[in-house]
Amino acid sequence: MTDTDQTARIRRPAAIFWDMDGTLTNSEPLWEEATFYLSETLGRRLTPTERLATVGATFEDTLAICADKAGVELQPGDSERYHMLMFDYVKSLFAERLEIFPGISELLGELKDAGMPMMVTTNTERYVADSAIAALGRDYFVDTLCGDEVPHGKPAPDMYAEAARRVGARPQDCLVFEDSAAGMRAAVAAGCSVIGLPEGEHVTVPEEVTVISELRGSGHHHLEGTTARDVYEWFQRLHSL
Repeated sequence: MTDTDQTARIRRPAAIFWDMDGTLTNSEPLWEEATFYLSETLGRRLTPTERLATVGATFEDTLAICADKAGVELQPGDSERYHMLMFDYVKSLFAERLEIFPGISELLGELKDAGMPMMVTTNTERYVADSAIAALGRDYFVDTLCGDEVPHGKPAPDMYAEAARRVGARPQDCLVFEDSAAGMRAAVAAGCSVIGLPEGEHVTVPEEVTVISELRGSGHHHLEGTTARDVYEWFQRLHSL
């Protein structure tokens, strides 16, 4: 049996949903910088530990954390004002320093050529996300879904339930790649199979999630060198556990 025949026999996901920040793009350091900027504007810079609570969070949750730590009571109109301030800052950082993780473009290209439906599913709002999606290559994806386009962002399951609906698949037949605790919780709650790419031990990984190091070995924490066949074999392995 040839490698092609063997690959054809492997159970494939109906679709793959990709978180963006920290999964496809190395943008978490830029969001970290922007979050520190927001907290300083409110009057008190978050500590690095406090900032971790904002990873993968919605803007509203991030603003609430920054305001609480600064002892600031938000007034009507503050959310809109700080929202524009932070997101304009992030857009400028993306334009200057956004980095796509090594191996991502090659993997997305191979999966697309194999006919795999894929979506970007990000808590980042459309206003900021569009520039990053364009940098990744919009043509890789059948659709994209942003945090301001669902009733509730991650960790609620809305985004992944909607993504599955859009591709016409059951959530349990879809594979998700996520780096943040909020994102992993959202995908698990929706019923998807989830591969976690946590950036460090501080990320609380749900027990239903299989982390990348369990699939590739302890020396691997990301996707560089991954092939489409690897992804299919991982999905099959997740469904055999």
